[in-house]
Amino acid sequence: MNRINQKLKENKKLLSIYFSAGYPNLSDTVSIIENLEKNGTDLIEIGLPFSDPLADGPTIQASSTQALKNGMTTDVLFNQLKDIRKTVSIPLIIMGYFNPMLQYGVEAFCKKCQDIGIDGLIIPDLPVDVYNDQYKATFEKYGLINVFLITPQTSVERINFIDSISNGFIYMVSSASVTGSNSGFGEEQTAYFKRIADMKLKNPQIVGFGISDNKTFSQATEYAKGAIIGSAFIKHLSKNGTDNIDSFVDTILK
Repeated sequence: MNRINQKLKENKKLLSIYFSAGYPNLSDTVSIIENLEKNGTDLIEIGLPFSDPLADGPTIQASSTQALKNGMTTDVLFNQLKDIRKTVSIPLIIMGYFNPMLQYGVEAFCKKCQDIGIDGLIIPDLPVDVYNDQYKATFEKYGLINVFLITPQTSVERINFIDSISNGFIYMVSSASVTGSNSGFGEEQTAYFKRIADMKLKNPQIVGFGISDNKTFSQATEYAKGAIIGSAFIKHLSKNGTDNIDSFVDTILK
């Protein structure tokens, strides 16, 4: 069974943390992953930096830009992660845009992920229909879960279609804004979380965008299986480097 599916079966609310590979320094990727697991993170989303991001807010964009300047590439990331399963056992997901994967070769990219021990991919700009028609078989051949995003504006029909072709979790974007732009959830977002929960989808949902502390983590997971933190963790890295990751995770899970 894929590590993501195993983790989703655990009787707890899951904390997923995102960071840009190669930030703050090119060589920090593995130590950040190891520290996050050691301090209680359940899943890790490893951002593959790209020069033209769509949904990333200024914090994540800045970290991606710096990572690219540091020398991060697809090949560098794969090389950094080649022995990651010797020290890390939690699910690892690569999040990035489709262009670098297409340039690498989709099947070659998927095979490399399988060889390393990557469990899934999040590709915000890969249309669901294109994935289903052209790439689903390849992802499944290499044991990769593809995670799709939904927003408050996604239609019921679309959500049900995404649920039908998914086999892990659904990334529930909390609002239509970019990452890192909220400081709490209002009634409208809470109603959205409840509306999706009431659909009784076969795939659990993990909420992303706008989670930065224990309060927003608790709000996001009232109706969902887990929550994703990205911008707040990158701000922590910007300020502290790779030190005090334990204290950051503690503030979320306290």
